[in-house]
Amino acid sequence: MRGEGLLARLVLVVAALAHPLVGMAACTAHSGPKTTALIELYTSEGCSSCPPADRLLASFYQGVGRGTDAVALALHVNYWDAIGWKDPYAQGAFSDRHDWLVHANHHTVAYTPHFFVNGNEMSSGGGQLRSAVLEVNAQPASARITLNSAGTTAGRLSLDAVAQTDEGVGPAALFVAVAESGLVSNVARGENRGARLTHDHVVRSWIGPISLADKEVRYHRDLELPAGVDRSHIEVIAFVQDQRSGKILQTIAVAPCVSVDAAMAGLRAPTSN
Repeated sequence: MRGEGLLARLVLVVAALAHPLVGMAACTAHSGPKTTALIELYTSEGCSSCPPADRLLASFYQGVGRGTDAVALALHVNYWDAIGWKDPYAQGAFSDRHDWLVHANHHTVAYTPHFFVNGNEMSSGGGQLRSAVLEVNAQPASARITLNSAGTTAGRLSLDAVAQTDEGVGPAALFVAVAESGLVSNVARGENRGARLTHDHVVRSWIGPISLADKEVRYHRDLELPAGVDRSHIEVIAFVQDQRSGKILQTIAVAPCVSVDAAMAGLRAPTSN
């Protein structure tokens, strides 16, 4: 999903020059034949047992998840806010989704930290998380997604997504999220009082569900990001989910693209093999 080498840099330069906002590249990604896993962590800054899970999610690609194909999302729930610390990243929509996923897994209790891989809840992280991701990766995808992200002249994020599902797949919906990494909070109250917490893959904007009528949907939106979002640390994620079982059918992500100047500098820079 994030190409390396000369060819990838050439693609970025061409995309940047073609985009109406000078200096801003458009990023496009197409899902592959195998299923990319979606890891969802339901967490809160008000939960004392959540920071280790947050760190596991942040380090997944460097450690336990090496060699896997996965996209991570940290969704901060708001039901901890009432006990002393208001999580600045919490949204009621994430608490609602958490409840929905718990019930889709035929359980009744939502708790934090709580991992899900492709809609299936995990009782723990670590090795179980890696095994679940590899199992998902071995499955052929039953949905296809094309995702494009670019800047606009108004300073918004332009999002375009096309999603399709195979015949025989039940009612499905498209979701689009913008996640930010490199976040830091100094918690003044609650169970984590006095702690300095760091977060990656935190969902800042959430769109969906968008129904796939007749097995396909085409979606466009110029999205205004929340105040304070660092655009150099964001990633746009799209996934298709079975609305009955909660199973994730396919996931894709695009990271921020470089500017034209940076891309050209990369082309001029010497490379080593």
